[in-house]
Amino acid sequence: MKQSVLMIAFHYPPFSGSSGVQRTLRFSMYLPDHNWQPLVLSAHHRAYENVSKDLLGQIPNNVIYKPAFAMDSARHLSFKQKHLQMLAIPDRWITWLFGAVPSGVKLVKAYKPKCIWSTYPIATAHLIGYCLKKLTKLPWVADFRDPMVEQNPLTKEWTPKDRAVRRSRLWIERKTIENASRVIFCTEGAKNICQQRYPDADHSTWIVIPNGYDEETFVEVEKLLTKTKGGAAICPTKPFKLLHSGVLYNSPDRHPKNLFEAVSNLKSSGKIADGDFIISLRATGFDAEYKQLVASLGISNFVEFLPSIPYTQALREMMEMDGLLIFQGYTSNPAIPAKLYEYFRAKKPIFALADELGDTAKLLRSLGLDNIVPLDDTSQIEEGLSRFLTNLAEDKQTCLPQDKINLFSRKNQAATLANVLNSLNG
Repeated sequence: MKQSVLMIAFHYPPFSGSSGVQRTLRFSMYLPDHNWQPLVLSAHHRAYENVSKDLLGQIPNNVIYKPAFAMDSARHLSFKQKHLQMLAIPDRWITWLFGAVPSGVKLVKAYKPKCIWSTYPIATAHLIGYCLKKLTKLPWVADFRDPMVEQNPLTKEWTPKDRAVRRSRLWIERKTIENASRVIFCTEGAKNICQQRYPDADHSTWIVIPNGYDEETFVEVEKLLTKTKGGAAICPTKPFKLLHSGVLYNSPDRHPKNLFEAVSNLKSSGKIADGDFIISLRATGFDAEYKQLVASLGISNFVEFLPSIPYTQALREMMEMDGLLIFQGYTSNPAIPAKLYEYFRAKKPIFALADELGDTAKLLRSLGLDNIVPLDDTSQIEEGLSRFLTNLAEDKQTCLPQDKINLFSRKNQAATLANVLNSLNG
């Protein structure tokens, strides 16, 4: 007989616009295989800036799903596009607390779950988890993924910058660390930050469960692929297509400025010519700004900007490309972009613009992938990109072997989470 787990997650279909939705969705799909019945407590879709029906059909029929009252303070509680600061502490969805706590209590009474699981990066989710933990006395698993507050090691600037927001998130983080039975992170770097911040906590109950990819979705996508021959990928031909899929923040975290400058320099020196390759940037979130930069550098023939597309189409596109780009600057060293695991499964060569000391570069190196250059070093990007393109032309690029890809299957991650939940009763 299955035991129930109350899962508190803001990012859940029909939410659209962040790969984070995949973590909870896939956990809810695969936990039943390990005798855990998910009760998903999410937010009303009005609170989402972007919605899509793309993933709604993937919510399993056996998942009990409750979207609770919630609003976005910036959109629903503003006057002349301004809202009170107190209505956005610890985040713009604090109103979700007032809908989710009573809804959560009702779910506990009706289904009698054995434990609670809540997931960041919406801080209110852990605040809800904390309240329900206090009200129901159930064991609580806090899925932090990343620390709630971070400091840039070089500039010493804090994220978030607003002091009141930062103070509230630190309070929630501390209460979560003190009251959660288990604490989960996505990377060792994120875990280390919190270990240093809370040296007296019981670190033996802290676990790393990375993000991953969904094998079943990829299998379905593979059936639609046309760029295969006899089950093997066709050798790349010019123009080579290089893709980054998703947001490129207008900050040192994932800014493509140095990549654009490197392409411009390679063009000016005659090392590349029109028709050699195209960089496809899908749904950057800052197309207008980046188009201006590309035009000013004279490389419009090398870069194209594409709109957002449904998730399964995005996966198909990854698998039809010649190479995949990942961006991760030093300001996000403890994090690994969730799309990287999908890149692994797409089985295409990866060119990483990432800090050598960050978890993204460390993971790639540990897996034997070494096409890595610093995000902010134009000359190294020039050299690395030139080498990457040469190896593509000679079909010398390598991808992960299947046994290493399997490590990041969402099914495997769900099995790990099930073991965590089982340990609560042990």
